[in-house]
Amino acid sequence: MQIPIKRAIEKVPGGMMVVPLLAGALIATFFPGTPKYFGSFTGALFSGALTILAVFYVCMGASIDIKATPYIVKKGGTLLIVKVATAMVLGLIFGRVLGFAEAPVTAGMFAGLSTLAIVASMNDTNGGLYMALMGQYGRPRDVGAYTIMSLESGPFLTMITLGVAGLSAFPVQTLVGAILPLAVGMLIGNLDREMREFLSKAIPVMIPFFAFALGAGLDLSKVWQAGLLGLGMGVAVVVFTGIPLFFADRLIGGNGVAGVAAASTAGNAAAVPAIVAAANPAYAEAAAPATILVAACVVVTAILVPIATAWTAKIVGREVEPAEEAAATPAQAPASSAPAAGR
Repeated sequence: MQIPIKRAIEKVPGGMMVVPLLAGALIATFFPGTPKYFGSFTGALFSGALTILAVFYVCMGASIDIKATPYIVKKGGTLLIVKVATAMVLGLIFGRVLGFAEAPVTAGMFAGLSTLAIVASMNDTNGGLYMALMGQYGRPRDVGAYTIMSLESGPFLTMITLGVAGLSAFPVQTLVGAILPLAVGMLIGNLDREMREFLSKAIPVMIPFFAFALGAGLDLSKVWQAGLLGLGMGVAVVVFTGIPLFFADRLIGGNGVAGVAAASTAGNAAAVPAIVAAANPAYAEAAAPATILVAACVVVTAILVPIATAWTAKIVGREVEPAEEAAATPAQAPASSAPAAGR
């Protein structure tokens, strides 16, 4: 007898990240002594998030082809820059203007909200979602633009964003250490295609494992705080990154659909707060609530972005390759000339 576990998990938006994360959080909340009681490999599953993530980013880097076409560089680079810049501006406003540079809001309806949560949720695009939407509403080369956008993955750009905004300082070696696994993976994958194929296969496999380990560090008694706030943050990600991305895409010759499709939060972004806190203890207090909020953004944006993308494509039209347009022209000519003959 077969039980469709994988299919059931994937029915949940961002399921491979969210479901294991929730499972880890449930065990940590109701059976907190489990890791210590079993120890050995079982205990390691609860505490090995950073190690698993290090391997994950090597494999992620291996999947990035640096020989991208000029169009892919232009499209992917533009979307990456605009998204990171938007996160930086919002982080600057929240951290500098409102005065929450490192510590989270401690009371009221915004309790748990932090600059770390804002930047982490807006910096990284859900690649699988983007590519699926572009496969339906965009051009094949628009799908390839994610090879450039995937540089968002990991804590490096979040650290850079926080640093450039003047909200925190990270030692040079820490910044290098944050991007080194990704860079090593890129080197290996571009030197050997077989290694790229080999390592790329491990990317989806490791997501539930580091998600579980991250969840094991969360206290579900505080999850209720992410309720409406988590929903509001998810909507904010779509609105505040989607609008600039839409116009940026149109500015470089697109129709805006790719920009809207990129206005999501990646599942692995939920891992960023913990990594940033490990690199800079000033963010330790903000890390746990930020992880919950970012995880909420993953779910909310996974639901809203496909709807927003479909609506945008309906308004502005689906982008097609020039070859498709040329093929469609002869078929349209007889239809347009027939009424003229009738007149």
